[in-house]
Amino acid sequence: MQPLGSVVANHGGARVGNPDVEDAGAGDDGRMNALIVYESMYGNTRAIAEAIAEGLGGAKVQSTREGADGSADLLIVGGPTHMHGLTTSGSRRMAAQAVTEDGHGELEPDATDAPGLRQWLRDLPKAHGARAATFDTRLDRSAALTGSAARGIARRLRRRGYDVVASESYLVQDSEGPLEDGELERAL
Repeated sequence: MQPLGSVVANHGGARVGNPDVEDAGAGDDGRMNALIVYESMYGNTRAIAEAIAEGLGGAKVQSTREGADGSADLLIVGGPTHMHGLTTSGSRRMAAQAVTEDGHGELEPDATDAPGLRQWLRDLPKAHGARAATFDTRLDRSAALTGSAARGIARRLRRRGYDVVASESYLVQDSEGPLEDGELERAL
């Protein structure tokens, strides 16, 4: 299976750190302006976002706490799968409560206070054919059983006018993680 960055590059996008690959959407130096936005509860989705950025050669990474400006040539958006889809304020509170009750796992700073992906996507300016890709983190079970936040993210991006060229799920061992062996390397 190819890393998400390679799949995106094969759909007409330049690799972020590779000025030798020309692209109509790239800047004057041939480098694509890529932005990776994530929501993370336990750090697993953040780790995948950072690995994708590294694999692309240095894309900008930001959480949903930062505003959406829609100025990137390539927008990659990811989040954890909660209750078969994107997180909600209720599922984020339940995740935080589970950490307290179970006594294991570590919550990301401001995980319950930060705007979630639903709000971030709602506030994203409309695009006209700009490229996007999506990813999620979910349990290592069939997507038919676990659901996939990446699908919901892709649907919302299409409604905002994005051309979604790739989606990928990265697997965790348990609700709080850690990531399954090899998932960070797969994201590079």
